[in-house]
Amino acid sequence: MKWLIRWLGGRPPAPIDSALWHAQVSRIDGAEALSPPGMRRWRELTARFLSDKAITPAAGCGLSDGDRLLVAMLCCAPVRDLGYEWLRGWHEVIVYPGSFGVRRQHLDEDSGVLHEWDDELAGECWEQGPVILSLEDCVQAAEAPEPGYQVVVHEIAHKLDLLDGRLDGVPPLPDAGWRRRWIADFQHAFDALQREVDVGREPRIDPYACESPDEFYAVVSEYHFTDPELLAEAMPEVAEHLARFYHPPGTDS
Repeated sequence: MKWLIRWLGGRPPAPIDSALWHAQVSRIDGAEALSPPGMRRWRELTARFLSDKAITPAAGCGLSDGDRLLVAMLCCAPVRDLGYEWLRGWHEVIVYPGSFGVRRQHLDEDSGVLHEWDDELAGECWEQGPVILSLEDCVQAAEAPEPGYQVVVHEIAHKLDLLDGRLDGVPPLPDAGWRRRWIADFQHAFDALQREVDVGREPRIDPYACESPDEFYAVVSEYHFTDPELLAEAMPEVAEHLARFYHPPGTDS
């Protein structure tokens, strides 16, 4: 707890009501299997998150205390073994009741034509702004998770990716050698997935991962937390990197 107190300038975060905490733990599939140290770290991180970041409803979303806690818990889960410093640099989660629309624009540099379209999203991450989530998808992620789909993990992965100032599919890594191996192995897996998609095969990994290297990293992170066995079979090197990154040696989940 000492690092939490230092972050708050001497004040520990407000404790989470035990009944409310256990009620949300029971909502999250598989959470009760965590080790006591892993559960303790998760609770401490979540208390810090609730103290440090605003959780703001949008479009008439009604957020109960339990919903706010659930959103915070899901945001902290991917960094449970990394530490709260990995959630630095942003201060708000905006929560819609369900999927939300976003107006997109793209200028075709060759023709000079501006293309506009509407996207329907379950989550979004702004480079220097909030994480935006659908409460409906948060509840699904907790209570009825789908293998390969976890919107909160996806958006938090983007935030981790951005910590070094580049959205490139490579979060900050502790040494240059690991970074080189990560880039090589992820590029190899990305290219292989792209080839499967190009020839019309049904890949085992969501083809949305082919959108870009940063989306590839976010998508495979979803598989790491929801279907690690499939990821290990489909992309063993990628699976090993993610296991090492999200669960550093010495942590007990």
